[in-house]
Amino acid sequence: MQKLKGKHINLRALEPEDLQFLFAIENNEDFWEVSHTQTPFSRFVLKQYLENSHLDIYEAKQLRLIIEDNNSKKPIGMVDLFDFNPQHKRAGIGILINPKEQQKGFASEALQILINYSFSFLQLHQLYANITVDNKKSLQLFTKHNFKQIGIKKDWLFSLNTYKDEISFQLINEK
Repeated sequence: MQKLKGKHINLRALEPEDLQFLFAIENNEDFWEVSHTQTPFSRFVLKQYLENSHLDIYEAKQLRLIIEDNNSKKPIGMVDLFDFNPQHKRAGIGILINPKEQQKGFASEALQILINYSFSFLQLHQLYANITVDNKKSLQLFTKHNFKQIGIKKDWLFSLNTYKDEISFQLINEK
C-alpha cells in the first residue's frame, strides 16, 4: 500500500464503515452536477455497492478510493478512476473533497498519488478529466498537475435550468 500513501493522506479501499460517509456525500445535491446524479441513494443501495467494491479494476472498469487523513484516520474525500480501458491504457479521473476539508492541499496530494499509481502500477498511457467551465478549483487543480485542455463540449451539461460547457483535459504519460 506504499504506492497509495502520501505525507498527509492515504488512499484506501472502501470499507463497510464508510457507509455513512458515502451516504452523506452521494446525497449532497451540491455534488450531483459533477457526479451526474439526479436522485438520492438509499443506505441499502450504498451498502450493496460497498459489498461489491472488492471487484478488481479490470472487472469493474472503475476504482473508487477513499481519501483518508493520516492524522485523524477519517475519510475526507474520494478519488475515482472510471471508464478504465486496459486495451487503450486510459481512464477518466475524478476527485471530491468534503467542503470542510478543502483548501488544505488534500486534493492535490491525492491527485498526484493517483497519477503516480495509474502510470507506474496500472501502466496507463493517459488519464482524462471533464470539468465544467465554472469549476475554478478543479480547473486550477488539474492544470497544476499538467493536464492539458484538449477541447470544450458546448452546452454539455444541463444544471439548474442552464446549460454549461465542459472542458476536456488529458494527461499523457510521456515515459
